[in-house]
Amino acid sequence: MQEHHSKQDNIKIAVLLNVSFTILEVIGGLWSNSLTILSDALHDFGDSVTLISSWILEKKSQKKPDAKYTFGYQRLSLLSALLSSMILIGGSVFILLQTIPRLQNPEHVNSQGMILMAVVGIIFNGAGFLKLKKGSNMNEKVLSWHLLEDVLGWVVVLLGGTLIFFWDNHVIDPIMTIGFTIFILWGVTKNLKEVINIFFQATPSNISVDHIKEGLLAIKGVLRVHDVHVWSLEGETNIFTGHIVIEENLLDNSDRMKKEIKEELKKHQIKHSTIELESKYFCSGIECKQV
Repeated sequence: MQEHHSKQDNIKIAVLLNVSFTILEVIGGLWSNSLTILSDALHDFGDSVTLISSWILEKKSQKKPDAKYTFGYQRLSLLSALLSSMILIGGSVFILLQTIPRLQNPEHVNSQGMILMAVVGIIFNGAGFLKLKKGSNMNEKVLSWHLLEDVLGWVVVLLGGTLIFFWDNHVIDPIMTIGFTIFILWGVTKNLKEVINIFFQATPSNISVDHIKEGLLAIKGVLRVHDVHVWSLEGETNIFTGHIVIEENLLDNSDRMKKEIKEELKKHQIKHSTIELESKYFCSGIECKQV
């Protein structure tokens, strides 16, 4: 329970930081007459909406299982991660569309204002990123990419503002902005791919079904393993179902066998398992064959 509260608190802090800075960013963008900062303010507004929805869904995802949702509501957190990824991609595309025209027609900006806003931006978004980067679920991971994008963005603004201040070359800013935006798109695409895999109940990337089968077959009395399914609810809770064919005489002490099997599954980061024990004379399931 304390871990769940920690996740909610992490997201809550990120929400407060992002909303506060979005307001400050609009003021700073108008003061410095920087379209780049104003565009990023719009992007941060989208982040704020996403963070708020993530916070709400993260809280709801902790509801206990019921008759309708027997696995509980943990996948609401995953839904939030999907929403966050889509908004992050949309925001990055928007930044690119605003930045590319500036390659041909650079606009004059207040470089000193850019430098000041960049320092404040790095502090605000850096604090939020450090709070979320150690998160274990997909929601926190995707949200941390949101904030990392902002940190890197403000580092770019700081470097660009400094170079513009000394060289008075305004094309530097759009070039660097395009570079970091492409980098962020690469990162969020990886996270989005993992989110989609979880939705389709793919085997988690850190789990090998072959290794699980090898471990189970190494248990004394286990003859065969079939109809194995491994998936994750939300990126943290890994689930296993499978049919285990064992020696006939061991069926009388099935509890001991199940205990050994579950202990083996824990070595493979399986938190929840449903096991069907069978004799070699009876087999059920899609992959069923008589041994």
